[in-house]
Amino acid sequence: MKQRLVKGVRSVLPSQAVHLLENVYRKTRIQLVSARYGWPARGLRVIAVTGTNGKTTTANYINEILKQAGYKTAMFTTAVIEVAGESKINDLNATVASVSRMQQFLNEARRSKVDFVILEVTSHSLYQHKLDGVPIEAAVMTNLTQDHLDYHKTMEKYAAAKGLLFARNPRYIVLNRDDDWFDYFDKYLAEEQKITYGKSEDADVRISDIKLYKKGSEATLAFDHQEKSQLATYLPGEYNVFNMAAAASICYVLGVSMSDIKNGIASLEGIPGRFERATKDEKYEVIVDYAHTPDALEKLLEATRNITKKRIILVFGACGDRDALKRPIMGKIAAKLADEIILTDEESYNEDPDKIRRDIYAGIEESKATNKTTEIADRREAIRHALNIAKKDDTILITGMGHEQFRIINGEKLPWNDTNIVREIISEKIKKQ
Repeated sequence: MKQRLVKGVRSVLPSQAVHLLENVYRKTRIQLVSARYGWPARGLRVIAVTGTNGKTTTANYINEILKQAGYKTAMFTTAVIEVAGESKINDLNATVASVSRMQQFLNEARRSKVDFVILEVTSHSLYQHKLDGVPIEAAVMTNLTQDHLDYHKTMEKYAAAKGLLFARNPRYIVLNRDDDWFDYFDKYLAEEQKITYGKSEDADVRISDIKLYKKGSEATLAFDHQEKSQLATYLPGEYNVFNMAAAASICYVLGVSMSDIKNGIASLEGIPGRFERATKDEKYEVIVDYAHTPDALEKLLEATRNITKKRIILVFGACGDRDALKRPIMGKIAAKLADEIILTDEESYNEDPDKIRRDIYAGIEESKATNKTTEIADRREAIRHALNIAKKDDTILITGMGHEQFRIINGEKLPWNDTNIVREIISEKIKKQ
């Protein structure tokens, strides 16, 4: 009924009028729902992490550092929800929580008397006013690369949506000095302090001496061009060094000691669906990752190349009802950086899965990599094929869904988790031996 009403309104009113009505509705709804829960955000110290990639990992780093420093925390990310040490997988299968679910979480945080709340913040939630009334003490930017252009239409509008967070004049702002969109976000002012991180000599927290290993990475961070500290993380890849630096930067300005920053970073052993190792004691490695944008896929493949002796076997697809323009780009990246490609379905939502695969295949075809590409629509069978062809010292990458517990196909919600599927197939193979 609601959807039919919305479609009817949009068909008869100009788009600008529709946008104004939607904003009025959203702002009114957040006020009503907040009131129902007793305005739970009031008095909370909120650290908001936004960007295209790395939000979840950066938020988890911040959470671990603050806990190491003795603070009680609450955290809401795409992958994990945690309140006062009680953690669970986020099974919402959505990057944007409903207004009610977010207010419920904030209420739980308030009742638990936490010192800090760490939020993963999307452009959609900002644009749709879902954080109205939430006091933002610190805003952290990871990076901005192509995503969500089906919704925002242009990169400029996408950046503007992210900018709504920094326009709220938070007490602290943390920016990636090396990001291509740094100048755009640098125009925003912090109430007390703005700090930057990156490999650039101009960064306030400068990254140097990066070392990448199979089971992690390390780097030296120079704070304010003076105090240096060598930090190590269990998460591999240079992009995770940047996530680590973003987290260290905000905790540094909050007054957390260097030893607590160092130990907090080191205590994060893994995040569901973020470079998650799905196997143990196998002759090959199987890694499950959420990478669903061109930039994320490229960085993941580059990081995997550094730790793989032989072939990278990539199992991937793309989500339906989302930015179709990125699909051929991801196909080109896969063609360039993977040794074997298994093209499969992800979550089609209401879109034709065959079309999604054709969009990706166009990029693979343009790169003249069809000879190393196998198309298997059934995701379970695609994973099974990857496991069957994998040899000693190969790495299988399964991307796009990460931690998610369900797949949405033709509007139907079906139980699914890539890591569990891998383990089920391996278990079946062992039983047959």
